[in-house]
Amino acid sequence: MSCRKNRFFSRLAVCLVFLLSLALAFACAQGVAAAQEKQSDEYGDVTEEAVASAEGPTIADPIEPWNRAMYHFNDKFYFWLLKPVAQGYKYAIPETFRIIFSNFYENILMPIRFVNNLLQGKPDDAGRELARFVINSTVGVAGFRDCAKDCFGIESRKADLCQTLGKYGIGSGFYIVWPILGPSSVRDTFGWVGDHFLKPATYLSPDLLDPGTIAVTAHEKVNYFSFRIGDYETLKGAAIDPYIAIRDAYIQYRKRSIEGGSEPQK
Repeated sequence: MSCRKNRFFSRLAVCLVFLLSLALAFACAQGVAAAQEKQSDEYGDVTEEAVASAEGPTIADPIEPWNRAMYHFNDKFYFWLLKPVAQGYKYAIPETFRIIFSNFYENILMPIRFVNNLLQGKPDDAGRELARFVINSTVGVAGFRDCAKDCFGIESRKADLCQTLGKYGIGSGFYIVWPILGPSSVRDTFGWVGDHFLKPATYLSPDLLDPGTIAVTAHEKVNYFSFRIGDYETLKGAAIDPYIAIRDAYIQYRKRSIEGGSEPQK
């Protein structure tokens, strides 16, 4: 009985922390908006022509020293560990099996897309995700084959809590680079935390450092990067300042995902 009580209070605490996190994200977003409004009052309104001539979306970067330090850490992590492991994995595992694993991971992440499509007021897309999950989990043999797409033409649509928060008008806040996780923002950080609790792998064990949970997550990421080896090098090699290039690319991607709606899942 005491074990159940502890588990209940533990989950309650997690929910409270998450709600407080959303409040913090909203407050940060409002703070940035207020700062922009103040700047507009001091220097005059920004014309529509000036906005249209801007090269792309921008984001506040008040903790740039931290972000650059984390960028360099992630850069070393990629070249010293992630890329060699992904290359070895790609060499050892045929592409057919890597696609099968990719299909499986996409299938079990259905709750994230289903819930966020509902939160965005898209019941048709949520129903499509549910249909895909049923088809792929049965005919597709536990999701190892994307039979919903191959056999019935039902494509998945990418949706996450970061996108949902943006559609509800919550601003990005400021730019953050996290170790290993990479580029993010205040809003997207808390969106990631919310989506984390919709991942089935999160509940493999109550222990956050459970070896099984870590192994599943690591395999998912390595399998993902095995299809994308070289993409980071291309972007980095073409940029005068890779940190700025990655920051801008991330913000543009997030802006498109919020304004353009759901995207086909890749």
